[in-house]
Parts: sequence; structure tokens; C-alpha cells
Amino acid sequence: MTLVFERVGAEAAAEVLGIVRTAFSARPPLDPPADALGETEGSMKERLSGFGGVLARLDGVGVGAVVMDPADSTMWLRRFAVLPDQQGHGVAHKMVTYAAGLARSEGFGDLAVIAREELPETLRFWERQGFREISRDAPAVRLHRPLNEHVVEALDPDAMFELGRRMSGLLAAGDVLVLSGGLGAGKTTFTKGLGAGLGVRGEITSPTFVIARVHPSTVGGPELVHVDAYRLGGIDELDDLDLDTDLDDAVTVVEWGEGLAEGLSESRLEIRIVRAEADEAPLDLVEAPDGADPRRVEIVPVGARWRGVDLSAL
Repeated sequence: MTLVFERVGAEAAAEVLGIVRTAFSARPPLDPPADALGETEGSMKERLSGFGGVLARLDGVGVGAVVMDPADSTMWLRRFAVLPDQQGHGVAHKMVTYAAGLARSEGFGDLAVIAREELPETLRFWERQGFREISRDAPAVRLHRPLNEHVVEALDPDAMFELGRRMSGLLAAGDVLVLSGGLGAGKTTFTKGLGAGLGVRGEITSPTFVIARVHPSTVGGPELVHVDAYRLGGIDELDDLDLDTDLDDAVTVVEWGEGLAEGLSESRLEIRIVRAEADEAPLDLVEAPDGADPRRVEIVPVGARWRGVDLSAL
């Protein structure tokens, strides 16, 4: 079975409309109803007459569609739909990836969607694709995803460790990495690889019970400061930990740091690790190999430190 994606325009309005109607009609009833159910072939032609949209075809048959709607530096994804019998097979995930590639190639800075708060599974899907809530005007939730992120698929713990080791080659004293992801996502495994690459001393374990550990270098490089921000009331509490090191002379890794650790540095790497689920097959694989436990690692460079740094080798 072959899944392909193509950019389409107004000529595909009828096909896109059919997919959208079928997909949105299968959702639970909403009050007010989804605007997508009021689309006509004429209104869909008008939507597609601008930037256009994307059609997903499985063995030549349309199974997914999205309308792309540019506004300034943001590309909005409208009428995002996958036929019910094709959901859970990676179509939606790959369609987001394809749309992101189109938007990035045209110079857009981020993607945006509107989701309904009554559909928590839909919200979780968008969050797993790297979107973060920006605002909420019930029942609508606005989510954005930056397009300067670098995405790596790690199929197992060894791959996660190796990603951390490769990352170490890009780091210097004063760098800050902010890690987020659920329990068991692989944050500590990534940090172990980072420590191995930096050549630091001491076993790297979850810092939960001590809040922070300092791992000295054995090769004359920067120390590694490994922090658990989960129990910090604010990142200012780091000043009270008496770490016996200057963070400007160390590489600092902050787990659970999203929303807290940003105050540590205007330049940082924000790294989000997401465990793959049914609708998140690896980007280039129809199915993960037996025994694999895939992770999607989204790396977003922030600030002047990372301008011009090539992360593609990761």
C-alpha cells in the first residue's frame, strides 16, 4: 500500500469536501456544530484558490485533506480531516509533517490550528505533533507550532542515548537545554548520552530526589549540571541550591523545565520528547521494527546563540 501527498488547488474542491464532510460527520455532536459541516463545494473552491491544500492518497484514493491558509508569517491548517477508517495508521501525523515542510519551504515561521476543547483526544493529537496552546476562547483552543524545529525519530533507548551523545558535540559552556516529555519519555536516557559525549564523571540518573547534580568534566570541558525543575517553585530557586559551579561555565540540562527554565538564558535548546502512539508511526517507516519503542524528539533552537548552527546532523 502506497501513501502519497500532493499539493492541490481549487480543482480538488469536491474531493477535499467529501473527505472533510465524512470525517467531521463522524465526530461527536458539538454545540455549536463544527463550521466545517457548513462548507459547500463553492466555499471550498474559494478556500483552496489561495495557497491551496494537501491531499493524502492511499493507493490513489483520497483518505485525508487539509486546507492551508496563510496569514502573515503563520500558516493556518483548516479543515484537517482523515477518513475514519484510516485514522490510527499514521496518515494524520504524516500529513502534518508534509504540510509543515511546504510551509517551511515558503518561509513561514509557524503552523497554527483551532481545535475544540470538547474533543480532548483531538487536542492531545495536536500537542503530540508539537503544537502548544496559545489562547482559549471557549470552545475554541488556538495552538501553534514553530517551524524552525528539527525532528528526530529515536526508535529505542539506544537511539535516544546516541542522540544525546551527538548533541554534545554542538554544546559549549553556558548552553542551556530545556527537556520536556512525560514519565518514561527518555529525558534521562538522552542526558546520559549527553554526559557520555561531554566526558563527565558520575552516574547520571533522574535528579528527582536531589533537584540538581553537578557532573565534573574528565576531559577539561564544561561541567554538566542536571536539574529537575518539577519541584522548583520557580527557576530563581536555582540560585539557592549552592551548586558549587557557575552556570556560565557549565552545560545545564533542565528536566520538566518547560515554562520555568526559559528565564535561565535568552538562548537555549528546547527539546520535547513524545512517545509515539498509534497515529504517530516513524516518519519514514510504515511500521516500527519489532521491539522498538519510538520517540519523536522535537528540537527548537531559541536565541542568538543558535543562529546559523546546523542541527541537521542530529
